[in-house]
Amino acid sequence: MIRYLLFFSGIMGALLFVIASILGGLQIEGYSFISQYISESFSRGLPNTGYLRVMYIASGFLLLFFGVLAPSFLPKIKGVKLSFYLFGIFYGLSTIVVSIFPCDFGCPTDVETVSISQFIHNTSALFTYLVVPFCIIGSGLFFKSNPKTISLSWFSLLSGILSLVFVVLLFNNTSSLYIGLFQRIIESSILGWVIFISFFMFRNSKK
Repeated sequence: MIRYLLFFSGIMGALLFVIASILGGLQIEGYSFISQYISESFSRGLPNTGYLRVMYIASGFLLLFFGVLAPSFLPKIKGVKLSFYLFGIFYGLSTIVVSIFPCDFGCPTDVETVSISQFIHNTSALFTYLVVPFCIIGSGLFFKSNPKTISLSWFSLLSGILSLVFVVLLFNNTSSLYIGLFQRIIESSILGWVIFISFFMFRNSKK
């Protein structure tokens, strides 16, 4: 039963995030998925964003649950548990935090004028992008020690390195016209990893 709940939490956590990010952009006239941050679609001052924040919060809880329980349904490999716990905290919990504390309208970058809500939002997002790619890369390195998880190793390394590359691009080009694209590649890499892990556990776990 728990195996089914964990599979559901990983898949639905990822899907809720993706659906919310798409709906948020579609309801704003002129919004660019290429050049604007995801957070701009539910920033303070925008109408009809309450349901989006609820979706992100639900996604965060599901991904936190996934991160905490997933190691119990994977082969016992040293270091994997820590990687998943950190993922649950810095991605799942952070998704909840940035939804409760949205950025100011337009997500301005001037740190001297931002609200407390945006400061918390930015700080949480910063730690997410600094930590999560390394959690995924770390899991990939740990998975290499077990022949049963070689596929997880390669997919984790690919996802983690891809997300890290675009984190560097995002941080080094905050005024770029492609920041929205960079961020969406990062999120896609991370959520794709969650979905891959979810299916692997569902197929291979006997619990």
